[in-house]
Amino acid sequence: MVRVMVVDDHPMWRDAVERDLQAAGHEVVAVAANGREAMARFPASAPQVVVLDLQLPDNTGVQVTSMMIEHDPTARVLILSASGEQGDVLEAIKAGATGYLVKSASSAELIDAVVRTSEGEAVFTPGLAGLVLGEFRRIADGSAADDPRDQLTDRETEILKMVATGMSYKQIAARLVLSHRTVQNHVQNTLRKLQMNNRVQLTRWAIEHGLDEEDA
Repeated sequence: MVRVMVVDDHPMWRDAVERDLQAAGHEVVAVAANGREAMARFPASAPQVVVLDLQLPDNTGVQVTSMMIEHDPTARVLILSASGEQGDVLEAIKAGATGYLVKSASSAELIDAVVRTSEGEAVFTPGLAGLVLGEFRRIADGSAADDPRDQLTDRETEILKMVATGMSYKQIAARLVLSHRTVQNHVQNTLRKLQMNNRVQLTRWAIEHGLDEEDA
């Protein structure tokens, strides 16, 4: 069961998402119709995943994502939007969103995305993942700074490569025959060394440095 908060200004759509999540056995801990309500209810409800519309009447989904990440760097935000425009997708991910689905997704795809997001995976509507990876690599090509990977141990680098390919901690632990806690500890050490706050930032950094293309 995943604890979910649903933020959308359209009551029919918000109610439908809530019903689908509850029918799948998940707990909707809060709903909101705008950014102000979302930020007021977010701290106390402590959702594992926030399903967030991009277009809200007061703040944009990008602004709300930024505020949530600032309040809780471990927050996981799944954008659910009618827009599949490149600019909207990239702005949301740069703000800290873990994933991005367009509203044409099926109920099954939404439920699957919520579960995967709760496990720390970066989830995208098919076709958007390549767009995001390409943009971050384009940005990375413009910089030639010293490689911070030199600070990492071989094991930390090995796990970082797996994180970059979207594997969950559970999958990484099984692949390397390690405990879930050991994998978490290695990731936390990597975050500290790279001066980052959460796995979303770490995944973006790994993608920018091409680690998702290397053999894990």
